[in-house]
Amino acid sequence: MTGFLDNILNGLALGSVYALVALGFVIIFKASGVINFAHGSLLLLGGYLTAVLHDDLGFAGALAVAVLATAAVAGLMDRFLLQVGEQDAQAAHVQTIVTIGVDIVLLTDLSRRIGGDLLSLGDPWGDSVTGLGPITVADSRLAAIVVSTVVIGAVFALFRYTNWGLALRASAEDLEAAALMGVRLVRMRTLAWCLAGGLAALAAVFLAAFPAPGLERTTGQIALKAFPAAILGGMASPPGALAGSMLIGLTEALVAGYQSELHVLGEGFGDVAPYAVMVLVLLVRPNGLFGAKGAARV
Repeated sequence: MTGFLDNILNGLALGSVYALVALGFVIIFKASGVINFAHGSLLLLGGYLTAVLHDDLGFAGALAVAVLATAAVAGLMDRFLLQVGEQDAQAAHVQTIVTIGVDIVLLTDLSRRIGGDLLSLGDPWGDSVTGLGPITVADSRLAAIVVSTVVIGAVFALFRYTNWGLALRASAEDLEAAALMGVRLVRMRTLAWCLAGGLAALAAVFLAAFPAPGLERTTGQIALKAFPAAILGGMASPPGALAGSMLIGLTEALVAGYQSELHVLGEGFGDVAPYAVMVLVLLVRPNGLFGAKGAARV
């Protein structure tokens, strides 16, 4: 029973971090119709900046600079590389392909800088643990749950109570109608990319914290595990991204915790478990857990 509770808590912690990344996918898709395949590289950029700056600025200062810098890079990438020419459904497809090229460039440069090193981000939790009744959990996991809950709550409040959130929701429903109603599409879209970049940088801190060994050049690939979470939620649904992230996090933690019992599925099953869950759910709900069915004219 203790092992099960431990796995559940670890799964919630992973899910809360994946939710930060999945929300980034969803925000960008709602604002621009683009699937940002460079999101993992933005996450790695945020983690790298935190790692190289924490000695001089302290952890909080380095994290603040990393979040702002990554948000700026994401916004500039969208403004000057993607928002070129007419913006329509076909353009969104082309822009999605462009993000693959951006990912290759960023990942190549960051991998060269990191090399084979394991970088510490200087987080204040270190390898300390806390006992909660019969289970013991890393302080970094508890911090991930608390910080992610606060940040995600703030993002949902941003969606619900601000003019930008209203503009984002209106644009996701009908881009042309939103423009005719006075929505500044360029500003709204750029801010969405900036927000997604900042969330990715924040997520990097917890993905590289204990019990992970540190930031490495493959850390950005973890963002790919959050992609099934966004798909499960319906891709354009922030609540769906949150639910999908929790499902993926719990699945990954339980598969890792019971790997010996699941050996018949192969030693590497934990790596593909998120995608297996995605396929199974989409077989039942092709539009995702919270995805709306598209209207068809007959």
